[in-house]
Amino acid sequence: MVFYSFIFLFIFLPLGIAGYYFLNNRKHYELGKFFLFAMSLWFFGYVSITFIPLILFSIGLNYFLALWMKKTSSLPARRTLLITGILFHLGLLFYYKYWGFLLFNVNQFFKTDYFFLQVTLPLGISYFTFQHIAFLVDTLKGKQWNYTLLDYSLYIVFFPKLSSGPIALHYELIPQFQDASKKSFSFENFSKGLLAFSFGMAKKVLLADVYGRVVNWGFTNIPVMGSTNGIIAMVAYTLQIYFDFSGYCDMAVGICLMLNIDLPMNFFSPYRSKSIKEFWDKWHMTLTRFFRQYLYFPLGGSRKGSISTFINIMIIFLISGLWHGANWTFLLWGFIHGIGMILSRILRGKVNKVPDFLKWLFTFLFVNVAWIYFRADSIFIGNQFILSILSWRFTLPNINMLYDFVTPEMDIVVTIMELITSNTTHIYYAEIVMLIFFFAFGIFAVVKMKNTNERLLEFKPTKKTLFLTIFLLTWSILSMSGVSSFLYVNF
Repeated sequence: MVFYSFIFLFIFLPLGIAGYYFLNNRKHYELGKFFLFAMSLWFFGYVSITFIPLILFSIGLNYFLALWMKKTSSLPARRTLLITGILFHLGLLFYYKYWGFLLFNVNQFFKTDYFFLQVTLPLGISYFTFQHIAFLVDTLKGKQWNYTLLDYSLYIVFFPKLSSGPIALHYELIPQFQDASKKSFSFENFSKGLLAFSFGMAKKVLLADVYGRVVNWGFTNIPVMGSTNGIIAMVAYTLQIYFDFSGYCDMAVGICLMLNIDLPMNFFSPYRSKSIKEFWDKWHMTLTRFFRQYLYFPLGGSRKGSISTFINIMIIFLISGLWHGANWTFLLWGFIHGIGMILSRILRGKVNKVPDFLKWLFTFLFVNVAWIYFRADSIFIGNQFILSILSWRFTLPNINMLYDFVTPEMDIVVTIMELITSNTTHIYYAEIVMLIFFFAFGIFAVVKMKNTNERLLEFKPTKKTLFLTIFLLTWSILSMSGVSSFLYVNF
């Protein structure tokens, strides 16, 4: 199930919110948590119920391993339990996500013909795997917790964060599930939640998918693309993946606020960054935090000299790349960002006199080029895309690519303009498209427009915010047909 489907918007979400508060108002707090857990299982198993036993088994195993660790005083025994849990969860992730990729490359390299049946990826497995591991590691470190099996089960499958994060840690969510003061309906939180949800839905439906059509045109027409169209397609993907992923996170934050739950922040205007380090401090912030706390620091962090630090940074980013997908392109993308982080660390304090605009421009171009490999199906295709940009064939934007920007709303505007003047349609499309493109680019990258997190911090329920929420929700719902899946669901 996805957030922008009619069944979610008009059946699942209203039923989930109403049922949760109905039970809590009658002081049936445990039943209210179980109701949310059951709704989350419905969300998880909507496409296929076959994975429900798998996630229930992983939850039960991890909870009892942690409970066993908590009651065991022997450090070697506790470490054995930790390793057992980590191997189990990583084994599941490897089987579903990477086993086919491994066999494919073995067949390619050794000219063998090992067969592997393609399997469907369980919803959110990349996210709940990390949450399981973090819970076990925290238990080994002695972090105190007092959770029931229901508390932990709800934490893992909680539907707003299930499919694409953010990677919330157990001590951030479970105490909120247990907090009796959060069980009563809050008009202010519900209003904030609706606003955040409307922003996220507009990002996904009205922006991300429009840019996605342009990206698809670019990657299917690389031989004839040229420099102008290549640059537009490259920046379009940079816009698409941001609006898609941050849109999902805004919607997840909004749903949680409607339930009086606070999710950790996952984005904070990352494309305004002036270094690669700053970019990763603001992009997918919970993933960055997970790798820093549960991998980078245990590897030694920056405590053992520069060379060791650089090696640790590269390990983190190679694993990050592989976490995003089973393809050499993701490994290359991780390697590129690893190099960027190392350079950012080496040059730290040495570029103070460089104008902020140049630092931003270099960072933005670096991120754009890396995204090309993230999107490409192969390294060869990514190379061809970059070579097409570097061909120095600057032309007017391709009319077919411009038509991919076209939305029903734009058709109405163009029709009106044609009635007023005698210019041809494609001229208006070109003008409107490029205006919208550069306006959106300026808003998120250059102009200091407040992001969703800043708006929520300053939120006041006014007629203006009410109108904005209703307007964005209505427009998004009317434009929902043909919307693609969230990009990060596939990662």
